[in-house]
Order: sequence, then C-alpha cells, then structure tokens
Amino acid sequence: MKRKLSALLSSLCLVALAACGGSDAATDEASTETMAPTETPAADGVSLAGVCPETVTFQTDWNPESEHGFLYNLVGDGYEVDAAGVRVTGALIASGSDTGVKVQVRSGGPAVGFNSPTSLMYQDPSILLGFVSTDGAVQDSGEFPTMSVVAPFNINPQIIMWDPATYPNVKTIADLKATGAKVRYFGGAAYMEYFTATGILDKKQVDGNYDGTPANFIADGGKAAQQGFVTSEPYYYENVLTDWAKPVAYQTIHAAGWTAYAQSLGGTPENIAKYTDCLKLLVPIIQKSQVDYVTDPARANALILDLVTQFNNGWLYDAGQADAAVQFALSEKLIANSPDGTLGSFDMDRVTAFIATAVPVYKTIGAKMQDDITAANIVTNEFIDTTITLP
Repeated sequence: MKRKLSALLSSLCLVALAACGGSDAATDEASTETMAPTETPAADGVSLAGVCPETVTFQTDWNPESEHGFLYNLVGDGYEVDAAGVRVTGALIASGSDTGVKVQVRSGGPAVGFNSPTSLMYQDPSILLGFVSTDGAVQDSGEFPTMSVVAPFNINPQIIMWDPATYPNVKTIADLKATGAKVRYFGGAAYMEYFTATGILDKKQVDGNYDGTPANFIADGGKAAQQGFVTSEPYYYENVLTDWAKPVAYQTIHAAGWTAYAQSLGGTPENIAKYTDCLKLLVPIIQKSQVDYVTDPARANALILDLVTQFNNGWLYDAGQADAAVQFALSEKLIANSPDGTLGSFDMDRVTAFIATAVPVYKTIGAKMQDDITAANIVTNEFIDTTITLP
C-alpha cells in the first residue's frame, strides 16, 4: 500500500522495530575499496567478499511469498531466522556457490507497519536494495530519490479482479465502468488516479478502503471488484478460500495502461554510488537467481514456507500457492526477457513513456517530483549482464 513517505518516516520507529534498529555486527558495511572492480559475470565461484557489505541486505514489500523467490533463492542452507525482526540471514549463494558474504532478506508490508521499502532504506542505510516500483520512484523522486538496478519482473503482477458469473460481459477493467460496480483498492494507489482521470473507471465507483482480506468480496457475493495479484488471488480464491471456491476473472493494471515496473530492486543514490563495484557482481547474481528460481523453485519455496511458519504473524501461505505463483508468473509472462532479450533489464523507452503518463497523475495529487524527470533518473542497466536470459 503506497503512502506518503513523509508520513511513513515520521511514524517508522513507532511501528517497526526491525526497521529502526541500527546495523549490528552482522550488517556492518565492509570497505568497497579492498578489491578491484571487475566485469566478471555472475557464475559459480564468484566472490563478493571485500567488495560488497559483509551482509547484503534486501528489503521486500510483503510477507514471504513466491514473488520474492529470487531473493530467498540466494539464501544458503543453515540460515538463521529472526522471527521478531521478520528476517532471515544466511550465506549468500550464487548458483550453488558461496560468495563469501551473508545475505539478509527482510519482510515488509504488514510485517513493518506498511512502511514502504523506500522509507525503510532512508531510515536504515544498511539496507542495500529494496523493492522499488517505477511509479513509486517517480512519485518520490523529489524528496526520496531512488535508482533501480534490476527488474526481475517484466510485468507488474497487480490486477483488478471480478466475479465472471456476476459480470459475464466484463473482459477488461474498462468494462467495469458501465456496470457501476464498486472497485476496492488500497487508498493512495496512483494507478487508480490514472484510471479515473482517463475515464477508464468512474471516480464515483472506486473505493479506497480495501483492507487486503477477502471478507468484503465474499460478503457482497462478488458484486464488487477489487485489486489483487495475478500470482496470488486467482489461485487462492478458487483453490484455498473455501467460502468462495470458484474462479475469478481479472486484468493486469499493466494491460490497462499503467505500465510501471514492480518488484524491481533499487537503492538510495548514496548506496548505489558507494557500492558500484559490488553491484557489478551482485546484479548478475540476482538476474541468474531469478532464472534459477523459476526453473526449480523447490528449495526457495521450502524456505519461504518455513519462514511463514516461524514468523507466525498471521500470514497464511501454503505450498500450492507458492507453486502456482511461479506458474502464473511464467504463463502470464510477468517473468520474461526484456525486449533486448535479457532477463532483468529495463526497457528505457517503456520507462520514458510511463513517466509521461505518470507525471500528470502525480501532479494532480501534489507529489513532490524531481523537475524534468527522465528514465535515467530512476532506473539503470549499468550493472546488467546481457548474457543472462530466460530460456
């Protein structure tokens, strides 16, 4: 759920002990000058020791789930779980080989009081990279700029979904307008401002009070539509949620015109500059980890399910959901090579076009954006290994 970062920062230490604590011995930053820069692509045997921090820390945007599998795939066996801090730490593994440093993956969303990864990175500089969407990067560019370095997802998994039995003639989000159906979403989502500003949906029919649960969707018998993720809700509602237990129809917000990258990894400009030599090695490892994960998700999914059990914070997730998420991501081409044929690179023309779409929307809601923002201000392919592709 997107919120104004100024408000998030002011409340951060009240709601998220995990985010407010300073770096400890496990997360102290190592010098970036003890090893010469290298262009070696990620492969078995690559070493990050002396180039990257002793613990490479990632911040996600939600509880453990398959959308984050490429990060959990980096965590070696013998990991340590901090249930109170909703995080896991272990050896950073690249295609089965120990890289000589540790990796820590921190959960987000409700686990940290819905503080965004960007706000958490600004609060705690020991977080090297966190999930940054390009729409969030545009919105926050004036006050909390970020630079994204890899896009493991080519298409945003976010959807608007509806009951096909109630609305058999609705095939797209735009078709919902004529029905007058209520459309629930997390308040503050910019894509909804875009949908209403462009007439895709009527402002009177959208409801920003979605709480992330299926209760209202079930209670009104599918008369309302709501936001979700294609990698989660379609499977969950049909196969797990016994009070519904039937298909839902959906369209991605990407297909409806809001083409932001999501689940991309970015950092503060200061950290990107400080750890340039690290990122030259680390980003290809992340690219390859996504390929490895979707090829064989079993080990990482087992870790995800173990974390769900150990965190025990109310988040429900099972093996069927984890496996289905990977299959949906591949079949819907959410995880796919970029137009240049590379897994993880940004299509700069797409980002430029998105900025042209997003800036007018953000101006209407008073966002403090960087003047004359361009794609090069928020994303880079500098660290991408162009030889890494999804078969």
